[in-house]
Amino acid sequence: MAAPAARAARADAPRGVRWAVRRGAGHGAGRGVRGAGRGPERAAGPLPGLALVAAGVCAAFGVHLLVPTVPVLTAAMVLGVAVAHLPRAGRFARGRGRPGLSLAGRRLMRLGIVLLGLELSLGQVLDLGWGTATMVVGVVVATFFGTLWLGRRLGLTGDQPLLVATGYAICGASAIGAVSEVRRSDERDVAASVALVTLCGTLAIAVLPLLHQPLGLSDAEFGRWVGAGVHDVGQVVATAQTAGSAALGEAVLVKLLRVVLLAPLVAVLAGLVARRRTGGAAGVRRPPPVPLFVAGFLAAAALRTTGVLPGGLLEGAATVREVLLAAALFGLGSGVFLPALTGTGRRMAALGAAAWVVVAGLSYGGVLLTA
Repeated sequence: MAAPAARAARADAPRGVRWAVRRGAGHGAGRGVRGAGRGPERAAGPLPGLALVAAGVCAAFGVHLLVPTVPVLTAAMVLGVAVAHLPRAGRFARGRGRPGLSLAGRRLMRLGIVLLGLELSLGQVLDLGWGTATMVVGVVVATFFGTLWLGRRLGLTGDQPLLVATGYAICGASAIGAVSEVRRSDERDVAASVALVTLCGTLAIAVLPLLHQPLGLSDAEFGRWVGAGVHDVGQVVATAQTAGSAALGEAVLVKLLRVVLLAPLVAVLAGLVARRRTGGAAGVRRPPPVPLFVAGFLAAAALRTTGVLPGGLLEGAATVREVLLAAALFGLGSGVFLPALTGTGRRMAALGAAAWVVVAGLSYGGVLLTA
C-alpha cells in the first residue's frame, strides 16, 4: 500500500516538485544529504528562481547586443542550459531556485504567447490569396504528421515527437510552449525540443540565403519559402532580410499564416487531452476546449486587426513578449541535464535533421507550385 500512496502523493504535488522527485530518483543515488536538504529550501518560494531568471534574461540581451546574429531567445535557452551544468548554479537550479524557474517556464510562456497574437493582422493574412494559404496549410499538416510519425519510429519517448513536430510545423519555441501547456509535458521533453528546434532554425539563417540563387528563386519566392520553412518569427526575419524588403514582406506574411494555425492545433489537442482525462464519463467536469491563453492569443490578433493600436504600443508589446519568452526559455533550459539526454540525443538529432529537410523541401515545392 505504501508504493501506491507515494505515487498518489507525487501526482497531487506541484509540477515542479514532481520533476524534482523524478530527478532525485534518477540521479540521487549516494546523495542523501543533499537531497534531504532540498525540501526546506523550496519553502523560500519562487523569488530566488525568478531573480536568476531576471539575470539570465539580461545576459541574453547582452549577448544579442554583442553578437547581433544570435537571437535573444536562442541566447536565453543556451544560458539556461549552461546554468544547469555549473556546479553551484546547477544545484541551485535543481533545488531552491526550481519553483521560480518552473514558474517562468510555464506562466511567463503563456503570457508571451498571448502577446504573440499582436504580431498578427488577419487582413494581411487574407491578402495572401487562396493558393498561398492552401500551400502553407499543406506544408504545416505534412510537416507535423511526418515529423510525428518519424519521431515515433525512432523510438523517442514522452511528448518529444509531438513537441518537435509542432515546433517545426508552426512557430518554433512558442508553439512548443503552447502545446506543452495543454499536454502538461515533462519539462525535460520541452527543453530538449526547444533546443533542437532553435538550433535548426538558427542554422537556417546561415544556410538558406546561400541557396537563394542556386535554386533559381526570385526575391518574393525566396521570402515565401523562408516564411513557410523557417521556425521562429525572429529567425524568419533574419533569414529573409538578406534578400531585401520584398522577400521580407512575403516571408512575414506567410509566417503569420502559420502562426494562425497554432490556435486550432492547440484547441484540438486540448479536446483530446480533456477526453482522455475524463474518459467520457458523465457528470465529470471537463476542461475548456480552448485554453485561456489561446483565447487571449486570438483576442490579441483580433485587436491588432482593428488597427486601433498605435505603432509605439505594438513595438513595446513586442519587446515585452521577447522578454517573457526569453525568461520562459531560460527557465526551461535550466532544467536540461545533458547526461540524462544521452539515451535519446542521437535520435533527437536524427529527427531534427530529417524534419528540417522535410519542411524545407515541402516549402520549396509549394512555392514552385504557387509561383
